[in-house]
Amino acid sequence: MAELSTIARPYARAAFEYARDNSVLAAWSEQLLMAAAVTRDATMRQVLNNPAETAEQLATSLIDVCGDSLDDNGRSFVNILASNKRLTLLPQISVMFEQYKANQERTVEVQVYSAFEVSEETEQTLVQVLKNKLERDVKVDTTVDEKLLGGVLIRAGDLVIDGSVRGRLNKLAEAMNS
Repeated sequence: MAELSTIARPYARAAFEYARDNSVLAAWSEQLLMAAAVTRDATMRQVLNNPAETAEQLATSLIDVCGDSLDDNGRSFVNILASNKRLTLLPQISVMFEQYKANQERTVEVQVYSAFEVSEETEQTLVQVLKNKLERDVKVDTTVDEKLLGGVLIRAGDLVIDGSVRGRLNKLAEAMNS
């Protein structure tokens, strides 16, 4: 996986810099998300991996499926990827683009998994604490996970805060076994 990320990075960076410099970050985000979703489709993956197709044919196939969700610059980007045999990297490119965009906008998406429904007041307190800790605007997505015995599990990018009962029990078991 690291190799795909290494290959995808310059394309994601170029797309991000173009979108940032032309004040079209949101539009490019949508285009890349759409193109990435299309390339994840099993049928489209078969088309994109067909060695009998030319780069131009592959780009045209992807552009046709994406339809009006790609503007002229988005179509040009797809053509560049096709000519370099990199269309299958669109999911990685999209993820990296979103990371660059979040860093630019100083935002972070946080997933909160809780054993029980989180009240609005608790969620707002959590947002404030995370905003201060991460020094970014925080967008919280709360999910009830009945597998947790209690507490919460928070994921913000690479940061994981495991305040769940299951996590605490696992740490206790590790400590007792070592």
